[in-house]
Amino acid sequence: MPKQVDYASRRRRIAEAVCLLADEQGPEGVSMRDVAARAEVSLGAVQRCFRTKEEMLLFAVEHIGERVMERVRARLGASPAQSAATALGHAAEEVALLREDHRTEARIWLGFVARACVSASLAAPLRRSYAALEGLLVRLVTEAAESGPGDGSAMPPHVVREARTLLALTDGLTSHVLVGHLTTEQAEDVLHAHLTGLWERLGVTTASEDAG
Repeated sequence: MPKQVDYASRRRRIAEAVCLLADEQGPEGVSMRDVAARAEVSLGAVQRCFRTKEEMLLFAVEHIGERVMERVRARLGASPAQSAATALGHAAEEVALLREDHRTEARIWLGFVARACVSASLAAPLRRSYAALEGLLVRLVTEAAESGPGDGSAMPPHVVREARTLLALTDGLTSHVLVGHLTTEQAEDVLHAHLTGLWERLGVTTASEDAG
């Protein structure tokens, strides 16, 4: 009986290999042959999953974006009783990739962003990832705004702008920490100061640190 191949699992394994190589030499230095060696599969196995290097890179970009989203959801789900303000702060911290254990992921992400500036096909999955993160932040900012003193009759018109500003800030802080302009602690201070100002603009009187 022919051996059944779990192609979804193999594609994820290959994506992880792509990410490791992209961290070492940038996306432009990744070859299908090197990916096969790093993933410990044959070159033919890689080619059966991805017809071209570009297709392989596109999947790896989406893989990184999904990994960040999964981590955000897991952190939010771990403390379901936390306030909307605290949930937004936790989400922003995860998206910013400031912790040392996320440094590799941050380098890979920015490497893909740099390549996407001259590759329309690679920019597309990045836009989808940013859109998903923006949508999550819009929801969390909306929930925080609704916990303020307003009557809850409608979403404040500036909520989307606030979410986009926060997403852009987290993205910028990722870069500043990677190049050594800011330390992790300095970046976290900037992020927390911005969130404090956000609570004031939304009329959220407390943003206490909940458990989780």
